[in-house]
Amino acid sequence: MDFVKRSKEIFELEISELQKLAEKIGPEINQAVELIYNCKGKLVILGIGKTGIIGHKIASSLASTGTQTIFINAAEAMHGDLGMIDKNDIALLISNSGSSPEIINLITPLKKICRTIIAMTGNPKSPLAREATLVLNTGIEHEACPLGLAPTTSTTATLVMGDALTVCLMERRNFKAENYALYHPGGALGRQLLARVKDEMNRNIPKVYTDTLFKDVIYEVSNKRLGMTMVFDGNEQAVGIITDGDIRRAIQRFDDLKNLTAGDFMTHGFKKIAQDELLTEALEIMDENNITNLAVMENDSSSTVVGILSIHDIIDFK
Repeated sequence: MDFVKRSKEIFELEISELQKLAEKIGPEINQAVELIYNCKGKLVILGIGKTGIIGHKIASSLASTGTQTIFINAAEAMHGDLGMIDKNDIALLISNSGSSPEIINLITPLKKICRTIIAMTGNPKSPLAREATLVLNTGIEHEACPLGLAPTTSTTATLVMGDALTVCLMERRNFKAENYALYHPGGALGRQLLARVKDEMNRNIPKVYTDTLFKDVIYEVSNKRLGMTMVFDGNEQAVGIITDGDIRRAIQRFDDLKNLTAGDFMTHGFKKIAQDELLTEALEIMDENNITNLAVMENDSSSTVVGILSIHDIIDFK
């Protein structure tokens, strides 16, 4: 057998099933998002077997993106772990068949404890679906397993539905990169996202004045190795910026470079950021304005430049 070909067929089958499932999504996802967003307690995900493993992953994704979530194995729930659930919580039960005894046996006690039950099931007519407050349909027509027995496409569908729920809740909460970093402080990504501009900025500021001659501007830009220089007036106030691009354009535009001064070809005004802002905010400003350097100010209301932040300071940060 050609397993390259067979693998591609499996991918195609699962993608096809996911596309069909996507077309079935309706207002119930809006209701689920609002229920969970407005929940005064936490989201409790319960499952067993393969879907339990998927449920554990969904719980982890939700918890790391702003939704207070825990996972409880359905079998363990029947032996005391229901005590982790509070009246203000929402229970999300995952079962492809919707009729697993371990899941069905939880419905009665859960209704007495938390009242709101969301079902994520591949069978909208199952006992679980009939008892649930809301149903998220993950039903597929064909498993990738040639016997139609091993959970394959069905677990993929459940995982993707969980991803959809996670991302929708992130957007509902306006969850930002700095929020994500707060829950991931141990990794390189967390350290990068939590870093402040002042931690990485260059304090040796390239500096010329409006009357600085062209040749001296070039020297300052080259000497400080940031590809730019700030321009100050006689009152030591920053009034503009000169970049490598400004220098190239000046060479093309002016004939008398010998007497050209910084004030003649500088870019008036400049993009800036306060030193206590996050690096992510700086990166967003650079991206929006297609620039590679920012003037760093003492604070939002200050006119004092205390440093320069380069795109390389962010990219090279470890």
